Amino acid sequence: MNGVKEGRWKSTLTFYRPVIRAQDQALTSELRRDFLGLSMHDQPNKYYFIIRAQRLVIEADLSIQTIMEKLQSYKMRVALNFEGIQYRLGDFLLRVGKVAPINSESLRGIVLEVEYLPISSLEKGRQIMAEFLEIWQEAVSKRSLPGHFKHTEPNFAEYGLSDHYSSQHTAVQYAIVMAQLIASAQLRS
Repeated sequence: MNGVKEGRWKSTLTFYRPVIRAQDQALTSELRRDFLGLSMHDQPNKYYFIIRAQRLVIEADLSIQTIMEKLQSYKMRVALNFEGIQYRLGDFLLRVGKVAPINSESLRGIVLEVEYLPISSLEKGRQIMAEFLEIWQEAVSKRSLPGHFKHTEPNFAEYGLSDHYSSQHTAVQYAIVMAQLIASAQLRS
């Protein structure tokens, strides 16, 4: 599609589980929850927590990871790297990449992240994004590639997020992609 290659990108999504000690058994169901943590290529000093059960997204300084390691209240269960090449197509940024567990080359999926630069309003950009994805799907289908792209459009209002797109919106989308990858892996097994 005549895109200009801008370089590589990488984001890491980590699934955390609470460390349950004998003295904490009673508190487990009420206070401790599984959550996701996300580091993103375009926000190198930030870390995002997604607590899906409460529909909550929190932005923190990257040093929170060091604090978590020292507290030892949560442990990493699974971590996925999302990495690939970023392209510019006019007003669009495309990040195309693979999804694989950290420390492994075992492919779990392919991700396409599309950003329309002139508009940050979700409602105003919805039609433009739909048209772009339709053109993209048509171009990909002509190449007879196996598989298909699944468009995700979460209900951001459930997470208390506004119409103005932010990195917190991106964090929610990564969490949904991880849930879809897990669900599709369970269907195959």
